[in-house]
Amino acid sequence: MILEATITCPLCGHRQAEAMPTDACLHFYECAACREMLKPKAGDCCVFCSYGSAKCPPRQLDTSPGGHQ
Repeated sequence: MILEATITCPLCGHRQAEAMPTDACLHFYECAACREMLKPKAGDCCVFCSYGSAKCPPRQLDTSPGGHQ
């Protein structure tokens, strides 16, 4: 399981490596460069699934057809 992902800000392009929680989804993330508050895209459970280099651990573990919600 991947426990760290790089989040890329869609506004300024800043990249930041972050540890992912193993038992929860992160719904908000503030970009360290431009201070934009990132929220998941429609259909994604968290900011890692929307802007990260890897899906969150709950989504990585979920093998059902619809995925983690």
